[in-house]
Amino acid sequence: MASLRDIKQRKSSIQSTQQITKAMKLVSTVKLQKARTRAEQANPYFNYMYQTVTSMLARSGSLDHPYLKPGSSAKKAVVVISSNRGLAGGYNSNIVKLLSGSELPKEDVKVYAIGRKAMDGLERKGYEITADHSDVMDGPTYGDAIAICKEILDAYSKGEIGEIYLAYTHFKNTVSHVPTLMKLLPVEFDEEEISNADVSIPMNYEPNEEEALDRIIPKYITSLFYGALVEAVASENGARMQAMDSATSNAEEIIGDLTLKYNRARQSNITQELTEIIAGAEAIS
Repeated sequence: MASLRDIKQRKSSIQSTQQITKAMKLVSTVKLQKARTRAEQANPYFNYMYQTVTSMLARSGSLDHPYLKPGSSAKKAVVVISSNRGLAGGYNSNIVKLLSGSELPKEDVKVYAIGRKAMDGLERKGYEITADHSDVMDGPTYGDAIAICKEILDAYSKGEIGEIYLAYTHFKNTVSHVPTLMKLLPVEFDEEEISNADVSIPMNYEPNEEEALDRIIPKYITSLFYGALVEAVASENGARMQAMDSATSNAEEIIGDLTLKYNRARQSNITQELTEIIAGAEAIS
């Protein structure tokens, strides 16, 4: 059995850790409230943007545009959004598993990382890190999304990559965060989206299809990037709040167990001392 000093020191150490996890939980809760509000306010716009563009393309028939067909390169750019800090449960590792478990061949993937944690994990697995925009996660703005979109679309236009994907964590609610991998370019839509669109209404472009799509698609991609950044921030803080709450609860259980062990050890020592005193008294008499 551990000594009273050992039990007391361990209990004190865990209590100190518990104070830290409590503080981190409170900080994450405050950040989550702000991030969740921001995500919930922005989400309708990005949903309508996605629905509008896919509906528009569904009514356009067959268009010959670079953004609507795969590029000549077999390389696939994947924008991976994670966090710069840990202590968020499986938040970052789930993004790494999402990409490594996908059907995209590792040798064809070029990672554009936004967040150091997933970038480090993918680099250890042998993925090519083409760009690091991790500083964006300290406070993502729409301007950041525009800059990243321009960089990737330039590579797409030059034929350096043939497809563009986005890997991020969708913020469903405070306790539910879903790792999501979606294809951005070439723009695709399924049969359900086509059936929901009124294809009997023709889509006319002014001045022409190419110029209109050159303007619309980059704004569409930028909107999806920014929406993913906002949701990722909310998901990160939600995951960290849950992780710190679990850590605090576990510390409480360990402290209770150590308190019980300490009391038992102390009682055992007292009993032993009493036994020795009684034995000594009997020996003298």
